[in-house]
Amino acid sequence: MAGHFSSLVAVPEGHAGRVPVSVLTGFLGSGKTTLLNRLLGSQDLTGTAVIVNEFGEVGIDQDLIAQTSEQTLLLANGCLCCSVRGDLVEALERLALREQGVPRRVLIETSGLADPGPILRSFLGEPAVRARYALAGVACTVDAVLGSATLAGYPEAVRQLAVADLVLL
Repeated sequence: MAGHFSSLVAVPEGHAGRVPVSVLTGFLGSGKTTLLNRLLGSQDLTGTAVIVNEFGEVGIDQDLIAQTSEQTLLLANGCLCCSVRGDLVEALERLALREQGVPRRVLIETSGLADPGPILRSFLGEPAVRARYALAGVACTVDAVLGSATLAGYPEAVRQLAVADLVLL
């Protein structure tokens, strides 16, 4: 994939045999789902499994994704960074054991309220995850107009930005 998105889906060096996982984070309304739709329209993302996290009783982000398939998993029970971290590990384990084979890569879209730190720790602290998956990177979307105010008013947005390898305005 050419351009500035290539680092989001690249296979990290030294992680042969493990599935690369990219995390897409960013505060509410910053453009995560718009970016995800653009990425999923690329031929380079064929074979990518997508995990969409929702915070709240009714999940809508998976309805906003233009190209959903059996490769798209919705974790709608809450925020990945707290109550659903076990669900993330379980979802990754299910992906690794699918009949149609292991995905080429995984892209996780976090809730707009997520603290990505605990999500990232899953890739270091969970032996089953660490054995099969390699963290390729974290991309954070930031609203170009409201970003400064969001960062000033919401510690979640600061934590999201702090762990990013790639920032997209």
